[in-house]
Amino acid sequence: MLNDGRVIAYGAMGGDGQPQTQAMIFARHVLHGVPLDKAIDAPRWLLGRTWGSAHTNLRLESRFSEGLVDRLLSAGHDVEVLPDAYSDTMGHVGAVVLHPDGTLEGVHDPRADGGAAGI
Repeated sequence: MLNDGRVIAYGAMGGDGQPQTQAMIFARHVLHGVPLDKAIDAPRWLLGRTWGSAHTNLRLESRFSEGLVDRLLSAGHDVEVLPDAYSDTMGHVGAVVLHPDGTLEGVHDPRADGGAAGI
């Protein structure tokens, strides 16, 4: 439950990357005020292993700017830009928000099949 009265329920698939994805969505939406659909749609990164992979590098979806990638590489980071704009490697998120006025907001991840629909 948030200080403004909203109640949010959300979760992510993605193996060892789940905590990173959940923290990313929370930070974007709750701390920085990014609309929920935009917070879930935004490019994602993943540091370390996930889904049994031996990779421990920083993986980025291809929608991050080349300037950011160049700065990370020049700082000595082991960076891999994934070929997909929306990569399954980043997991899938679903979220529902109950607003104080009783309305519900649901969002699904464009990285997966599915949808959010009202009744």
